[in-house]
Amino acid sequence: MIGVVAVSHSARLGEAALELALQMVHGGGAQVRVAAGAGADGDGMPILGTDAMAVASAIDELAAECDGVLVLMDLGSAVMSAELALELRSSDVPVRLAPAPFVEGLLAAVVAAAAGGSLEVVAAEASAALDAKTGQLQEGASVEAALPEPESPGSASSVPEVSAPESTRIIRQVRVRNPLGIHARPAALIAQAPAGADVRLRRLPDGSEVAAASLSRLLVLGARQGDVIELSAAEGDEKALAAVAALFDDGFGEGVEGDQVDTAADSASPSVALAAAPPVEAGAVLRGRGVSAGLAAASVLTLVPPVLEPDAAVVIAVEDREAEASRIRRASLAVADDLRSRAAAASGQVRDILAASRLLASDPELVADASALVRDAGRSAARAIWEVAASQQTALEGLGGRTAERIADVRDVRDRIIAELRGLAMPGTPQREEPFVLVASDLSPADTAALQGGSCVALVTEQGGPTSHTAIIARSLGLPAVVSVIGATRIAAGAVVLVDGERGTVEIEPGRERIDMAMRSAIIAPFDGRGRLADGSSLPLLANVGGAADADTAAAAGAEGVGLFRTEFCFLDRADAPTVAEQVAAYRGVLAPFAGRKVVVRTLDAGSDKPLPFANADVEQNPALGVRGLRIARRAPELLDDQLRALAEAASAESAHVEVMAPMVATVEEARDFTVAARAAGLDRVGVMIETPSAALLAAELLDVVDFVSLGTNDLAQYTLAADRLLGELGDLNDPWQPAVLRLIGTVGSAGRARGRAVGVCGEAGADPALAPVLVGLGVTSLSMTSRSLGRVAAALAAVTPEQCRAAAQAALSAATAAEARAAAAAALAR
Repeated sequence: MIGVVAVSHSARLGEAALELALQMVHGGGAQVRVAAGAGADGDGMPILGTDAMAVASAIDELAAECDGVLVLMDLGSAVMSAELALELRSSDVPVRLAPAPFVEGLLAAVVAAAAGGSLEVVAAEASAALDAKTGQLQEGASVEAALPEPESPGSASSVPEVSAPESTRIIRQVRVRNPLGIHARPAALIAQAPAGADVRLRRLPDGSEVAAASLSRLLVLGARQGDVIELSAAEGDEKALAAVAALFDDGFGEGVEGDQVDTAADSASPSVALAAAPPVEAGAVLRGRGVSAGLAAASVLTLVPPVLEPDAAVVIAVEDREAEASRIRRASLAVADDLRSRAAAASGQVRDILAASRLLASDPELVADASALVRDAGRSAARAIWEVAASQQTALEGLGGRTAERIADVRDVRDRIIAELRGLAMPGTPQREEPFVLVASDLSPADTAALQGGSCVALVTEQGGPTSHTAIIARSLGLPAVVSVIGATRIAAGAVVLVDGERGTVEIEPGRERIDMAMRSAIIAPFDGRGRLADGSSLPLLANVGGAADADTAAAAGAEGVGLFRTEFCFLDRADAPTVAEQVAAYRGVLAPFAGRKVVVRTLDAGSDKPLPFANADVEQNPALGVRGLRIARRAPELLDDQLRALAEAASAESAHVEVMAPMVATVEEARDFTVAARAAGLDRVGVMIETPSAALLAAELLDVVDFVSLGTNDLAQYTLAADRLLGELGDLNDPWQPAVLRLIGTVGSAGRARGRAVGVCGEAGADPALAPVLVGLGVTSLSMTSRSLGRVAAALAAVTPEQCRAAAQAALSAATAAEARAAAAAALAR
């Protein structure tokens, strides 16, 4: 066992870093001492500094139980104290001073020590702990080159001299199932699980192999939710392999999302292992991340399979290598020319993204590196492109965040160049006249852009994130899209699915009624830009947006403004809180298309089905009733303060009429405090969301302290009927036609009328043409919806008078069931 001493100028910093590190090792197994601070002054306040005697005592204390001691230090004088401690100590245990980052190094050292690493390995892990962050922050940095090659934890040598031949290793595949992927805590659990066995991991399809015992290498692996990982172990290490696999199956104790069927299999062939997984059954509901709103239902169509990996064993004769290398340049130029033609035929963001792919295809470094592999190593042209692309993917994975989502672009260009070299048809999107839902592991820019003007009605991918090109282009094309759907590629081709881009769900073989609803929703009716009733009275029709692309689409569709700007959608891929400057830029992108028009901004609504790492750090037993929405400000008030400040700056830089509202308000005190904070930041129009029965019942009192309210009917139905809105089998309860929900809406509408205040609706109910007249009759003064629904709702309202709306509302309020409410309202409107 190796002991660790942490030397810090600050006792608080030392203890906090130790607390973080010990959270990575469960059940003890780490011997750590903190030698921090230089005592206290006369008032009991801690003195910053270090004490060489305290460091020496810590080393001696560990010497009795440890085979060696690693010392980590925070600042320069701590190094001097540690060096002096080596002379003052009374023990002769081996000691090494590590030139490692204090916090990251301590975490890595504790994990490596707990796993049984030698002093050399623990020191190497600590010293390499900053490389993952360096690679993420410095473009082009080579992360993997600097990382240590760890020893087998229980051995004394740096690397086992003889590894088990690949043919005798046990192979198993697992899928990353926890929402945040392999970050520090899961990596620490993996590093400890082998208990001395030689277990390795590889991210499929073409990631580099890393040792399970190395925390630093595991972090560089870049594995995200939905990724498939190949585990391997030497014969005799089956238990260690099973222990690591069990961690993945359990989601590392962080919970799992999406399809819960275990797709792991023992196989030496990735394709065989994944093909053996059974298709998703009819009636199942898969969940992912909705990145483009809307409903659509159609049969599933899958992508043309990607090109197969070129044979690495092929060696080109020396005399033929120059001719082989020249083929690479010709193929890359041909692919670039094809992408240039596609870009010229496209518009907006689709054109820009295809243009970027063209640059990737004609990248001089790609051509030069691949050509060098042909000339120097005798690789075939196709194999050379494959290997250079793999290196680029590894670099992108190490950078993480939005940059990592460009991996699909690299793979697409790789496959296109290889197809050109082999004379094959280009991989990608199939052509079909009938409507279809495209399902794939991931989509490239060219794949997604090819859908423009075609028969595709929705997109579902197993990978990708909110800023991937799949998401961006889907929003620009107005296609419902759900990404990060575990199990998506197991949906049988030809199966009918219903895709809900708002809720992030994919229903397999839904009932006829659900399909008909989706079909109606998909019809786009014209909208002249003004919502009104039959008598000409105005009823503003606004759009729900999640970012600049949505705002552009909504403005082009004629929306009279934005009734709900979901600010959290701008930052769903972030592990850390965005800066004020980053928020200002994101908000201005939404405000700019609506100059002179209203934009209602909802502050961060993280939590429940939209957790954000920087806002929702704790695991909650019931997140829908936990710290979400405005309640986050109780734990992290700076998040709200920064957001209000950023919004005020964005509003002053643009000419849209900005209003701000808080989500998940339940009390008058919460509304009052939020109003004070928003106005102090420079925002004049302040409101709150009505999403809880409490807020609906207190509407009159709330409207005494805010300027407007907006009904979030999705959550209002969920909390009123006590039915999880993400649970498909409770869909009948999560229905805005439920009499209890309608009566609460009526209470809010009456309060708004009495005080002359605006009452909006921004939930799914606002997009229902049959319900819209009822909502108006209940006192709602504006409706906000996906831009695709504007024309249909406008047509429904233009056909009815205010009197008919009130009659329909009264009829619905008198009903005892949702079905009776629908029928009664329809009858009233028909009179």
